[in-house]
Amino acid sequence: MLEVTDLAVSYGQIEAAKGMTFRVGEGQIVALVGANGAGKTTVLSAISGLLRPRRGSIKLRGEEISRWPSHKIVQAGIAQVPEGRAILARMTVRENLELAASAGGARRVEAAEIERMYRRFPVLGERRGGMAGNLSGGEQQMLAIARALLLKPKLLLLDEPSMGLAPLLVREIFRIIKELNDEGVTMLLVEQNSHKALQIANYGYVLDRGEIVLEGRGSELLQDGQVARTYLGGQAT
Repeated sequence: MLEVTDLAVSYGQIEAAKGMTFRVGEGQIVALVGANGAGKTTVLSAISGLLRPRRGSIKLRGEEISRWPSHKIVQAGIAQVPEGRAILARMTVRENLELAASAGGARRVEAAEIERMYRRFPVLGERRGGMAGNLSGGEQQMLAIARALLLKPKLLLLDEPSMGLAPLLVREIFRIIKELNDEGVTMLLVEQNSHKALQIANYGYVLDRGEIVLEGRGSELLQDGQVARTYLGGQAT
């Protein structure tokens, strides 16, 4: 579905992505893992059109999108759940969802689709009239995921979905991610919690200072003790 080839992205003189090449197959969860500063978020920003690559190719189902504006990339079927969630705190839960549904060109099915999100995330239905800023961290993440799903993406980009959440909520968010994938949603997952990410990923890429240093099936990367100690911050599982 997604093919990234020789992707290089710079912030001024600082090269944050140094010729990365990877792919995301239809129906897969692919994880990009690594420490802070490894280039994970930079890659997602380039794919979603928020950053312009210095060189390289980004293809969605064979079509080059690396020079497209971000709104056209959304219309083509890529939606991103950003780091930090970026919800509209002074708007209600429903208003956040209505805005997302409208942005996806789904005005005629807006009400039905929003009701579907309430069924998937019951707590959002219960809080639909409340301010989004009053939600807990886990509830805000559910809202961010629901907004992205309203765009009916072919590919969902998830940037640090477990950031700042208590362990119980981390488990719940990863359960939701796996459930969505089981229903056919293709995902590119950026996550500092490498072990959780690789446990559910079909394939993983380990990033270090802007480069892909290792790749393999998620389960294989987790079981390699040297990989875990050097790049994943712990022991193999």
